[in-house]
Amino acid sequence: MLKRILVANRGEIAARILRACREMNIETVAIFSEADRGSLFTTLATRAVCVGGARSSESYLNQDAVITAALGTGCDGLHPGFGFLSENAGFAARVRDAGLTFIGPKPEVIALLGNKDAARALMRKAGVPVVPGSDGLVASAEQAARWAERIGYPVLVKAANGGGGRGMRRVDGAEDLARAFDEASAEALACFGDGSVYLERLIESPRHIEFQILADTHGTCLHLGERDCSVQRNHQKLLEEAPAAALSSELRGRMAQAALNAARSAGYTNAGTVEFIVDAGRAGAGAAGAAAAAGAADRKPAATDDGFYFIEMNTRIQVEHPVTEMVTGVNIVREQIRIASGLPLQLAQEDVHIQGHAIECRINAEDPEEDFRPCPGTIGHLHLPNGFGVRVDTVIHPGYEVGPFYDSMIAKVIVHGRTRNEAILRMRRALEETLVTGIPTTIGMHYLLMYDPDFLNNHIDTGFIERKLSALLGGVRGLTPDQGALP
Repeated sequence: MLKRILVANRGEIAARILRACREMNIETVAIFSEADRGSLFTTLATRAVCVGGARSSESYLNQDAVITAALGTGCDGLHPGFGFLSENAGFAARVRDAGLTFIGPKPEVIALLGNKDAARALMRKAGVPVVPGSDGLVASAEQAARWAERIGYPVLVKAANGGGGRGMRRVDGAEDLARAFDEASAEALACFGDGSVYLERLIESPRHIEFQILADTHGTCLHLGERDCSVQRNHQKLLEEAPAAALSSELRGRMAQAALNAARSAGYTNAGTVEFIVDAGRAGAGAAGAAAAAGAADRKPAATDDGFYFIEMNTRIQVEHPVTEMVTGVNIVREQIRIASGLPLQLAQEDVHIQGHAIECRINAEDPEEDFRPCPGTIGHLHLPNGFGVRVDTVIHPGYEVGPFYDSMIAKVIVHGRTRNEAILRMRRALEETLVTGIPTTIGMHYLLMYDPDFLNNHIDTGFIERKLSALLGGVRGLTPDQGALP
């Protein structure tokens, strides 16, 4: 077992990892920037080390400083959390070369799966359905036009190395393709240092479903069920659920097997997430999905008729991992550390049982009424919810400074219930108890979402928030007595 672990992250995920280590009797080292000096997560570690200035490039992304901190404090392992350096193959290789254990997959696997074009090729070979698209990278707008004619519009131009919606452009017709190609390639080069792009058909109004994978170094690879991450904006997730209530047992089984095939084909170890989109109308996607499916009837058929398609594999712990922990009882961070220590998984696939339903709301310091503008500032009054079936992951407190340097997520409210309806009722109660003053947050939007008829009836897809946001924000002027009746 690893003896001392450096946590190369900040905020709530750093606290999450530090607490897991404490329960495993593992010493820890927290790193922090000047902006995070004195933050709660630094007090949870055995030792804390400042690695630079407030900007990420000066601290949490400073590879030399992070590795020096790990070696200088006698660590034998390093947990990257999510974001920052967590999916940087070069950093993982440097950690390994320094004699430290990187708590994640091998650097070669991170590099392979981080390149979306290479990952698509691997999945095709493994028999995992992928979205119909170009056969490899597209070198010019002219080549892209030829592929688009074969695929059928609308299409997406996508960065081969990237994420978060950057380096991605939707194209509805041939007249817009050249401009979109140039924009996507330039943005990918600026954001990721690589302007390579490829094309794929746009699946209209899909659901975003992902499967949590655990794989040890002794040949065991299993899944912990799936999460529905369809409630998102600009490819950024806002709310997640487990399990995905829209999936039939037959489709769930096929997707789970595809996720395991994806992980095994890459030689994957540790925790990871295989992400899929599910075509509209194929999984009981409700009225919105049925309408989208009807509107897609005149498009060219997909290369496969599986109804779901691989989009990527995240080679790290996910922000939304708590909903899976709530419905399985498996401590995913603990399993990550055990796997990295060379120990076998203590459970088999038949030991994984999904109990009830969990929902996670990401609480961001943003103003939904101003296009989700980030709102740094000082937290005034604070009250966080608790009680049966409620979990809050955060490090904020009264007087906490939400700075402009990092992601705007300040907390995650997670609830568990016996059914989806019970989880929704519990989330309503939890959000009613949540008080954050001093800065705008997304708490009110999430609360109103818990009363939206389409959400209550599980009529959601990745375009849901864009369609519903105005109506949701308008609801702040009052809920009628009959609004929010559960199905």
